[in-house]
Parts: sequence; C-alpha cells; structure tokens
Amino acid sequence: MRKFLENQYVNLFLWVPFMLAFGAGLYFNFPFEPNIFVCIFGAIITIILIFCKTPILIRAIALFIFGFCYAALFTHVFATSQIPRDLHNLDITGVVEHIDYTADKSRIYMRINANDIYAGDGDAIVRVSARSGTVPPDIGDTIRARIGLFRPAGMDAPESFDYARWSYFNGLTATGYLNDYKIISCKHHIGINALRDKMHRASDSFLADALVLGYKNAVPENDAPIWTATGVGHVWSISGFHITLVSAWLFAIFYFIFRLISPITKRIPARIPALICAWCGLVFYLFLSGCDVATVRAFLMTTLVFAAFIFGRNAISMRNVCIAFCIIFFINPHYVMQPGFQLSFAAIFGLVWLWNDANPKMPKNKLLKLIYTAVLTSVVATVFTAPFVIAHFNSLPIYGLVGNLILLPVFSIAIMPLVMIGVISAAFGWTGPLNTAEYIYNFILKIATYITEMPYATITFPHMSNIALCVIIIGLLCLMFVRPVRIKINYILCLIFISVGITIVAFTPRPIFYATHDHELVAFIEDDNKLSFNKSRASNHYFTFDTWKQFNGEDIGTKNRRRKPTNGIWIYETPNFTLAYIQKFVPTMENINNLCRDENIDYIVSYFDIDAPKCNDKILRGGFVIYKSGMIKHIKLNRQWHNPHE
Repeated sequence: MRKFLENQYVNLFLWVPFMLAFGAGLYFNFPFEPNIFVCIFGAIITIILIFCKTPILIRAIALFIFGFCYAALFTHVFATSQIPRDLHNLDITGVVEHIDYTADKSRIYMRINANDIYAGDGDAIVRVSARSGTVPPDIGDTIRARIGLFRPAGMDAPESFDYARWSYFNGLTATGYLNDYKIISCKHHIGINALRDKMHRASDSFLADALVLGYKNAVPENDAPIWTATGVGHVWSISGFHITLVSAWLFAIFYFIFRLISPITKRIPARIPALICAWCGLVFYLFLSGCDVATVRAFLMTTLVFAAFIFGRNAISMRNVCIAFCIIFFINPHYVMQPGFQLSFAAIFGLVWLWNDANPKMPKNKLLKLIYTAVLTSVVATVFTAPFVIAHFNSLPIYGLVGNLILLPVFSIAIMPLVMIGVISAAFGWTGPLNTAEYIYNFILKIATYITEMPYATITFPHMSNIALCVIIIGLLCLMFVRPVRIKINYILCLIFISVGITIVAFTPRPIFYATHDHELVAFIEDDNKLSFNKSRASNHYFTFDTWKQFNGEDIGTKNRRRKPTNGIWIYETPNFTLAYIQKFVPTMENINNLCRDENIDYIVSYFDIDAPKCNDKILRGGFVIYKSGMIKHIKLNRQWHNPHE
C-alpha cells in the first residue's frame, strides 16, 4: 500500500484542476447565494493551506473550497446588469458592437445605457433578433431602434440548463426582438468584429461563417441534427480540429519560407521562427473565430505544444492539458459548466491518455496502422465525451465512429482548405473555392442523411443527475491519473465508479408533473409514460417543451401533446396524490373554494397567484416538479444571476 501511495505523487498535480472545477460546480449548483465575506475569508485561508506544507488530503480539500470561493467572488465582481422584468416597445439608442449571423436571421448586439432599461448604472449589452430579410447595420453604427426585451429565463427543471446563468457570465443583460431601426450616425469601426462582418458579407457562405468566422448557428437548421447524429457536429464549433489544421498549414508555409532564408537557418533551426510565425497566425485566427471557449482551449494547448517544440520538451502531456484547464478556469470559472468546455477537454484528456499512457500496440503495415489509429482515436474520443453528451443532450449518436471515419476526412482534406482559401479569395470577388466546397458539402450531406436514417442512429436517454455525472468523471480520472503498481487498479476503480454512476442514473426517479415558475405551462405523465401539456406551444417557454421531454427520455422536436382541461381545470390523479390545475382565463374565485373544501385534492396549482388562507398548505407556488411518491422539488431562482434583489 505504501508503495502504491508513493507511486501516486508523480500525478498529484493532475488532480488540481478537477478539485477546482468540482468546487466551482458546487457553487453554481448551490441552493442559495453564500455570504461574500465568508467566501473572501475562505479564499485567503485556502491559499495559505495550498502553498504551505500541509498533508495532501488537506490541500485537496483546500483546492475544492478555493474553487468554490473563487467562483463566488468572480460572480460578484463580474456583475452583469439585469433587467427587472420583460420590456416591450422601447425606443433605445445604442451602438452596434457585434452581429451574429444564423441560418435565417441576424442577431444584433447593442451597447446601451443600462439606465434606459432599468438595469442600473453603466452600460449594458442586449441581443435583439432582426426580422428575416432585414438588412443589419454596420458594426460601430449608432442606431435608434424599437425593440422588446426579455429577461433570460432560469431553469425549467432541476439541474437543467440555466439560460439566466449562461447570459450572466457571457455579459448579456437581455435578449429580445427588433422591429425597426434608424441609423443615427455611421462610424467606420476598426476592429476584429468589423473585419469578421466584412468577411461574412464578402463570402456570403454559411461554410465560411461556421468554419472560419465562428458563427455557431450558421448551419441550415435542417442540416444541424444530421451532423450531430453522425457524430461530426463538432466541426461546426471551432476547436481542436480546426486549430490543428490551421496550425499545420501555417507551420508548413512558414517552414518552407524560412528554409529558403539561409542567413537564418545557419544560426537557428528553421522550425523555431516557423513556429513563432505560425503561432502569431493562430492568434489572429483565434480572434477572427470569436474566441469561443473550445477555441481558447485548443489555442492554449497548441501554444504549449509549440513552446515544447521550441525548447525541446515533451509536447503532448497530461500536465500541459491540466495547465490549459487551469488557465481557462481562472479566466472564467463558469466555463466548467458549459458543454463546449467539458466536451473539448474530455476528448483531449482521453486522446492524451490513449497515446501517452495506454500505448496500444500498433500493426506494422502502414495502411493498417493509419486505419487503426483513426478508429482508436474516434472510439476513445466518443467514450470520454459520451457522459457529457448524454448529460447535456440526453441522446447519443450510435454511428459516430462511422461518421467520423467517412465524413471527417472530407472536411479535413477538401472542405476546410477550400473554405479557408475561399474566404480570402471572396474579398477579391472570386467565390470559386467556396462554391466548390458547398458542392462537396451537399454531396456528403446525402451520405450523412443515409447514416442517420439507419436503425437506432440515435439513442435517447433520461436525465443524468449531477451526482451521477460527477461519479462517472471520477471514474475516468482514476483511469487516467491513478498509477498502478502490479494490479491494474486504475481500470478497476474506473469500472466501479462508472458502474455506480450508471446505477444512479437507472434508479433516479423521473418527475411525473412539471410546472414553470409562472405556471403558464405545466405537463404531466400519461399512462403511456409520455408527457402531455396544457398547451401545444408557448412563446415565453419555447425550449421548455424539449427540456421536459429530455428529462422524461423522449425525443425532442416531436409534436407536443396537449390535453384539454374540463371547464378550464385539470384534475390529475395518481395513486399517491391528486392535483388540480386552474388554467388561465378561468374564474379562480368560483373554483378555489370548492377545491379547498375537496379533501381528495392534495395540491392546487393556479396560473394566477392566489391567496386562500384556509388551504394555503395545498397551494403550490413557483417552479417545481413532483415525483411519483408525491415528493415536491422546487426550482429555486434566487441566485445572483436570477436578479434576486429586484
């Protein structure tokens, strides 16, 4: 045992970023906002414990607490402005900071006076969607617009996506719509966003938008699910795939150039100035692509690899990945909660473990070796990212390996180079490369469609709880970081933790009744274990339908089933409780007395906030879910990003 513990000291640093991330994750899922002064004191004490000669276990606990406290302090310092309520028909003057282009509309980011939207002092960033066909203004223009704004919505179910939290940590005060606008003054803005906008308008290609300029929603709406189902949806989010290709091209070009300059190559190897120039080109590409978290991760990793090549050190290592993890964590701790961060690091950790630690035996034949490498890479990346894909999207593409082996090389060899060349050539009026890339795209789209139409192309899973995901992550960490002596204890621990995580998922009960915070939308489980709603659509809760379906293990995007209430009142009966829901526009006072007196009614849910002293114990308020046992779990919206001080 002693030898085993001594063997672990080499990898102790590798656990550091995960202790920080687990601490931050606890903060973001905490039921209430912790005291800021306690967090300041905790951060100071834990820093002392981390850097003092204390036992390893104490340092690990200190790192966990520091991650929690750092996330809390970062949240209060970040302090994004928040609107107190939804606002409509506003005449607002602001400066266009950025434009995000999607397949069917433009999203305009405006910097406005926060006081104009009752969001406090200083400036605020709002995002408004222009109508289809509306010609957007130029970046830097000052416009006066008639807009409507909505508060970012909180969670619709326990442990589901919290859009309010995402908006807060991305500096977004509100989202909404733009009816019309008038340009007050034009300013030729000089900056990376203006350059991106000009390149978008010159290329006029969704491939250029998605693969070079970093517009995430540029892919046609009907195509995106096909690419996701074939396992290559990651190509539309600029990350390691794109950075690797661009860095290789840049290095090859500059290496060839410097090999021709003999005064330089006589003094230093040509690879050193080539790596430096390639890195500078990557910095430009990083900002040109929008600096998404996955892109930043890939850029940091490439930077460490370039530095290792320059100084003659090991280029790809777990330590370098962990350093990149820590850097991004300190930039914004909320990144650890975002799917892009988790999927990106899961894949890179898995691949580094495969080629540095697992050391699989390779065939001697070069062709077989190439095929074997591609298959192993795809399998390991799929396995390591699978828990996060299931946790965030409640589904898993089964034919991802087939899609990656067939479709990804086409993107690497043909589409990506043509698009890169086409973005530059389009500035001079030649769109030939982009047209060719789009032709190839349409061809492989047919192949991808065929793959998605195969049986069981995508398997739908029920909701994975945070505790189950954490247990599975610990299992993967044991596989990578625990150093065995004789017995492969790392594989055993991995299997145990993953089995426990799967068991938790299997035995975690699903809710049978759902209600939004305003009770405008509710849903319940029918006898066939499918959800029925009180309405078939709701503009204020557009994504809630799919969120609840995912929790119940149903396919999203399907038609919403609606059960019409009798006289505006639902009576939902189960073996353990009976619930009455009073729909909108129903005379509440005419029904509340009868429902209060009815001893068979356990819970009353109303669209309107009602006060009935004689049966307040029956009335349920706020967002919540109810389980089969009758247990109620409320969805609390009382954190800093939910504007609790309104």
